[in-house]
Amino acid sequence: MPTHRSLAGRLATTAVCLLLVGCGSQDAGSSAPIPATPSTATTPVESPSVAPVPSVGPVASAGAAAELVEYPVTAGSHPHDVAPAVDGGVWYTGQNNGTLGHLDPATGNVREIDLGAGSAPHGVIVGPDGAPWITDGGLNAIARVDPATEEVEVFELPGTHPDANLNTAAFDSDGVLWFTGQSGMYGRLDPAEGQVEAFDAPRGRGPYGITATPSGDVWYASLAGSHVARIDRATGEATIVEPPTAGQGARRIWSDSNGRLWVAEWNAGQVGLHDPSDGSWQEWPLPGDGAQAYAVYVDDDDQVWLTDFTANAIVRFDPSTEMFESFAMPDAEAAVRQLLGRPGEVWGAESGLDRLVVIRER
Repeated sequence: MPTHRSLAGRLATTAVCLLLVGCGSQDAGSSAPIPATPSTATTPVESPSVAPVPSVGPVASAGAAAELVEYPVTAGSHPHDVAPAVDGGVWYTGQNNGTLGHLDPATGNVREIDLGAGSAPHGVIVGPDGAPWITDGGLNAIARVDPATEEVEVFELPGTHPDANLNTAAFDSDGVLWFTGQSGMYGRLDPAEGQVEAFDAPRGRGPYGITATPSGDVWYASLAGSHVARIDRATGEATIVEPPTAGQGARRIWSDSNGRLWVAEWNAGQVGLHDPSDGSWQEWPLPGDGAQAYAVYVDDDDQVWLTDFTANAIVRFDPSTEMFESFAMPDAEAAVRQLLGRPGEVWGAESGLDRLVVIRER
């Protein structure tokens, strides 16, 4: 059974946004769309150092169609994942200081909620209840924070999986939370029952990103295993699906509005597309040499967004034109870990510089 713990929010700091004034210059952080060359195939089914808070002022442009804004958060927190909040703010995990942070973009103000001794939160998403749900590798538990009271409720994993290295979570269409652990497991938590179940991944270590399709199917990506897998929600059994590129390092996965699955292929520096309806695959290399595709997120217009560690950039891919557009980070070593958004906004966490970043359509 889960244990429960209540903690009050502990810190408020003032943050200032860095508005990147649009001038349309490539040197200022934008590049022209880059055509991609896809490959096709059919599937065989089966911690950066702390950086100082940046100075205030215009520093770059994301081009005429969009603006890029950065918000400093607590120094040394190393924000990892972000999730737009119901109140218009943004939740983020402070992986290095064991907190859940909340940014108010209107004021730049930041408040933090202590998640407990030993906490090292990785992922955060907002559930159907409007609350942030956290995968906490340090606590080896799922945590829920009440956005009104800041009470922290902790759901520990069963003793069979003491070092899961928890990663990412997603809610299915029935309101059940599914999550991954890189040590070689995945699990589920029904909030109505409060019971955590854990399953061994079919090929051991590697489960990383996870997503739910509009129809409610749940898929995860295995970074170490270089595959994706569909979870049978009734039995908990996972069926592996192999991408066409061997050893590609499938890191994160996201469903578009049609249930097609987009995959960030870390080792291969590609974005992959799998259509479960016909078993097909396509893959497109990100622009530039030595790309490292970390995060993937599909927005409400079915535009595909990725982060590229090598280019120090957020990249947009338009599936209709098969063109890339790159938005360079103003400063080196931003290390944008994860992306999530809401209509007109794509948010990321700059773990290397202790900032959050948003790209907004003009």
